Parts: sequence; C-alpha cells; structure tokens
Amino acid sequence: MSPFPCLRAHQRNIFLTASGISTAGSFAGMTAKGWILMDGTNSPMLLAAHFAALSLPTLLVSGAAGTCTDRFGCERVLVQAQWGLLAAALLGALAIPLMTGTALVTMLLTSTLLVGIASAYELTARNKYCALLIDEPNQLAPYLSSFAVVFNVGKLLGPPIGGWLLVITGPAAALSIDAASYLLPIASLLWLLDPNRSQEQRSVPGKQSTMLYAWHNSSSSLRHVLGFTATLCLVGFFHPGLAPLIADQVLGSDPRDLGVFTSVLAAGSIAGGVVLQRNSQQFCRRPFLTLSGFALITAIAQLGMAQTENTPLAFSLTMTLLIGAGTAGLLSSCNMITQVGSPQVLRGRMAGLSQIAFLGGGGLSGLLAAQMVISTGISTTFATAGGIGLGLALWGFWQKGRTVLEEVRSA
Repeated sequence: MSPFPCLRAHQRNIFLTASGISTAGSFAGMTAKGWILMDGTNSPMLLAAHFAALSLPTLLVSGAAGTCTDRFGCERVLVQAQWGLLAAALLGALAIPLMTGTALVTMLLTSTLLVGIASAYELTARNKYCALLIDEPNQLAPYLSSFAVVFNVGKLLGPPIGGWLLVITGPAAALSIDAASYLLPIASLLWLLDPNRSQEQRSVPGKQSTMLYAWHNSSSSLRHVLGFTATLCLVGFFHPGLAPLIADQVLGSDPRDLGVFTSVLAAGSIAGGVVLQRNSQQFCRRPFLTLSGFALITAIAQLGMAQTENTPLAFSLTMTLLIGAGTAGLLSSCNMITQVGSPQVLRGRMAGLSQIAFLGGGGLSGLLAAQMVISTGISTTFATAGGIGLGLALWGFWQKGRTVLEEVRSA
C-alpha cells in the first residue's frame, strides 16, 4: 500500500505525468543519438539501424514480456523494466565522454538496443497495469488513450530539448537527462501508487501461459486487427528511423532543425491522440474503420511529402503534421482495441502482440525505406509508401468496415 493514501484519488494522473516526463527525456536522448549518428556518418542505413535497434527487439522479446506480465504480475515486471531503462540510458550517456568513432557508434546502438528490450517489457506491463488503476471497466479505453496524448506531449517537448542541449551543453547532457527521467516513474511505482492488485488475473504455468494460447483464445477480429496493423506499419511507419535525414532535406542540418521537425511530428501525434481519446468508445466499436481512417491520413500525407520540387515549407510541415497524427492514431488505437477486447488474463500477451505488430513492423519498414532511399531517393520512397498505404486503407474500409468489436466487461 502507498505510504501516501491521500494521493490515491490522483494516482492515474500521477502515473500519466511520470510517464510523460520520462517520455520527454527519452525523446531528448533519441534526438541526441540520431543527430550524433547523422553528423558523424551521414548514413541513412545507420539511422534506420538505430531505429531498428529500438523497435525490432519487440519481435524477439515481446512474447516473453507478455508471458512474464501475465504469469508474474504486471507491477513487478513494470518496476524491473524501468530499472532496465535507466541502466540502458546511462550506458549511452557514459559512452559520449569515453569513446569516439566506431566504438562510440557501437555503444550508442547497444544502448538503444537495450532500451528497446526494456521498453518491450515496460509497455507490455504498463498496458495491463492501467487496468488496476481504474474504478470501472468503461474507464479503461479513455485512460489507455490518454497515454497516447501524454506520450506525444513528451514526444513534442523532448526533441527540442534534445536539440538545444546538443547546441548548448553537448550530447552527454541530453543523454544524462534521458537517464535521469526514468527515476520519476520508478519512484511513483514504488511509493506513490496504490493499484488494486486483487483485480489482476494471472495465467497458470503450462500451455495456458504461452503467446500461442493467447493468440488462439483471442477473438478473430483482434487477430485481424493485429495483422492489419502490422501490414500498415511495414509499409509506412519508417519516419521515426529516417527523421534526421527527412529533417535535413525539409529544414536543414542544424540539430535544432531536427528538433523542430520531430516536434511537428509530435504535434500531429498529439492531435491524433486527442481525437482518439475523445472518441475512444466509438473507435473501439468499429476497429477497422478506425485503423483505416488513420492509415488514410498517413498515406495522403506521404503522397504529399513526395512532392519535393518547389514545395513551400509550410506545405511540407503540414504533411509532416498529418503523418504524425495518422501514425500515432494507428498505433494507439491498435493498442487500445486489443486491450479493451481481451480478457484480463490475456492482456499482457495481447500487449506484446500489439508491440510486435506496430514496432516490429516499423523497424522493418525503416530498413526497407532506407534501402529504397539509397536506391531511388526520398521522394520515390514517400510516393511508394503512400500509394500502397492508400490501397490498404481503402481495402480496410471496403472489406472490414462493418466489423464490430465486442468489449470485454471485466477490467
């Protein structure tokens, strides 16, 4: 039990705030790392590899993360994951003053890889943990979608903080702030929050605790949601990995330009998160209308970004804003839909499957897009991704638009 029972009424906001601050620090650190890699190598493939190091571990560890969450308890896994994030971020901060050249690049990628592994556990456990902080089952969808808003506010603030810290104090300060930001959620989990632990349902040892069991015992509509999301992300979720390269072509090569570009992406993500949060119940009911709608926004914006000749800066930034809104809405709605549509005992593993769908697909998308940029250029890459994404979105509207998701009433 929390030593501060008076805070129980505010614990959902406390958890949101702590998560938002750590998110801002994390994006400050990722901006710093991305700029260091871009400035030192000017390699699109290395930037894609950096994002892949963050996202692709989900393909390997999200299954274990979901299984551990459902088997051993979401709170225990969440606390351990936060300590892991702190240690991984510190590794990157310490590498800056101690290493140069290839050794520095290797250590930064290693730090990001470890952050990706710990993040897989953190996100999986956090999704299930949220259900222990609510009072009524119908509060789950709005609360989960609130994380999309808070996450993207952190994503808005973090890059300019990282960009300015790079200019004023150097990359070590940005990475140090990233590491320190994880102390707040750790302190909140240990001393400030008082979740309803009796409400958690854990899986029993054996085949009922496996990812395969969760997949087969989820509804067919949720399995289609996961597959559709993975396909959409494989096609069009490459901008996080190539952000420094895209920013260089749209704005300039200064670290602050990268901060502005990623902040515009984040502003769009906030808008997408707010729309999702305010319509969470309705959007859950019609999952493929929701996913296809956000995919359509993303595809149109990518086609707009393909128009590179004599394009006004305001137009490019508007398209960037829409890409942020579309992709954030897609990822957050997939996560929300799979949590609301799953029984409590499966939610850790369903969160793991969601991560595999959108972060695993996004990591592969970054590598594919980087190769296409090298071969054909950024404009053709945007045009190809936008065209395929447009076709997938229209297919979702036409073939799956009437699918209705039945909400599981147990929190």
